[in-house]
Amino acid sequence: MNSEAKPKRSDTKIFFIHLARAFGGAMLFSFPLLMTMEMWFLGFYMNGWRLTLFTLLTVPLLIGLSYYDGFETTSSVWDDTIDTFVAYAVGFVVSIVLLSLFGVINLQMTIGEIVGKVLIQTIIGSFGAMFAQSLLVGDQEESKESASRKRQASYFGELFLMAVGALFLSMSVAPTEEMILISYRMSDWHTLALIAFTLLLMHAFAYAVEFRGHEKTKSPDKSFLNVFLRFTVVGYAIALLISFYILWTFGSIDDMALAEMLKTTVVLAFPAAIGAAASRFIL
Repeated sequence: MNSEAKPKRSDTKIFFIHLARAFGGAMLFSFPLLMTMEMWFLGFYMNGWRLTLFTLLTVPLLIGLSYYDGFETTSSVWDDTIDTFVAYAVGFVVSIVLLSLFGVINLQMTIGEIVGKVLIQTIIGSFGAMFAQSLLVGDQEESKESASRKRQASYFGELFLMAVGALFLSMSVAPTEEMILISYRMSDWHTLALIAFTLLLMHAFAYAVEFRGHEKTKSPDKSFLNVFLRFTVVGYAIALLISFYILWTFGSIDDMALAEMLKTTVVLAFPAAIGAAASRFIL
């Protein structure tokens, strides 16, 4: 009987270690946005159905992230799905506790305002929970397994990791007014120069370092043009799409003319593109 009880205690201990890791990742990733005034206001005035759509769209992203770099090593899509909802639960707890401690939410507020503020931060916290292995030093064997999965990722797997990397960096600045302020200060020439500079930096990551861990046998043709088109250009397109979607979700570009929308998207796409290109290093 003792021999049967020991593995159960061990499994329980491992589960709580993973859970603690998830809480640590959620807190580390959430802190900058939990203490950002623009995020508090977002929870108050953000369009409800946009927030709901954003929440639903993050589910497949978190499931994929769980496979490549979750807070624990998984063996099936079902495990990844369960860990996704565990990550949401972790993000919810971290958000409601810290927002309460900061006095950002209180019982004098309406239910809608509290739910809005907590939910938007829960999404951020859930990504932090999934990033736990990257943000924190985890088990060496699990780290090797995670690195192996990313190294063996298909081309579309690479693009997925780039999308997650873009979201990782862009979310930390997307709600701030500085994105709009910078775009208003920029001329058309500034915009074109920023696009060129962003592509240059992305290509430096994609070509010079060749996505650390990327198997040579997966992409025999590593010519400038091949890497530029398959990774740099496609990666920048992903960064632009994610940036536009986040700005639209947050309502940051609702009243803008088309030209200003594009400028603001290009501004946010700068950190997003760097996150996409450096996804091998930050994930």
